[in-house]
Amino acid sequence: MVVEDDPDIAQMLALSLRNEGFEVAVEHDGESGLARLRQQKHHLLVLDLMLPGVDGLHVCREVRGMPEYLPIIIVSAKTTETYRVLGLELGADDYLSKPFSLPELVARVRAVLRRMDAAEERAATLAGVIRRGTLVIDPVARETRLRGEPLTLTSREFDLLMFFARHPGRVLNRMELLDQVWGYAHDGYEHTVNTHINRVRNKIEADPARPTFILTVWGVGYKFIDPGEVV
Repeated sequence: MVVEDDPDIAQMLALSLRNEGFEVAVEHDGESGLARLRQQKHHLLVLDLMLPGVDGLHVCREVRGMPEYLPIIIVSAKTTETYRVLGLELGADDYLSKPFSLPELVARVRAVLRRMDAAEERAATLAGVIRRGTLVIDPVARETRLRGEPLTLTSREFDLLMFFARHPGRVLNRMELLDQVWGYAHDGYEHTVNTHINRVRNKIEADPARPTFILTVWGVGYKFIDPGEVV
C-alpha cells in the first residue's frame, strides 16, 4: 500500500514497485488509506507524512493500534530530526527523506520484508511460553499476562519485553536492543529505547519508579530480572 497525496510521486512509486514484482495499491489521503487497510490485508505500507485531512503520523498511530503488525516505511519531505524520531517512536520501521532514489526505496522495502520473514521464523523456532515469576509471555499467540491478568502491549513493546525475558540477567545496551528488537540500528535514536522501556515499565511494574523486572544499569544499559531466580 502506498499512501501519497502527490499523484505523480504516487504513480512513480507504484510503477517502480510493480516493476520489481510487488502488487501495489495506492491511496492519496490518510482517511482513504486507513479505510482500505482495515478492509484488506497488506504486507507493507509506504506512507507520506504530509497528507490532506488525516496526516501520516495519525495514520501511523492508527496502524500500530491494529491487531496485526504491518511494517511501515515513512517517505517525507520533513527531514528534521524531530519528525524522524517521532515517526520511529510511533512505530515506523524505516524513514526515508525526500528526495530519494527509487532503487533505495525498493532496497529498503525488501530489507523490511526480509526482517519480517526472519522475525516470523525466529518466533516459530523459539515457540514456547516464557514464564518469569508472575509474568507469562506466549510468543505464538503474542499474549502477555501478569499475575493472571492480560496486558495490553503494542507490537514493539511486546517484542522488547519478550527479548528481555529471553535474556534474564544479561545487561543489554541501547544499540543492541535497537538492532535486535527494531531489526536494524537507528543511529542516533537510542532514546527511542528509553521511551519504550518506560512504557513497558508502566504496564508491568507495580511502581515504575522502583522497577523490579527491568532494571537500569547506569552507564551501560538495562537488565531483566527473573523474580523466580531472586533469592
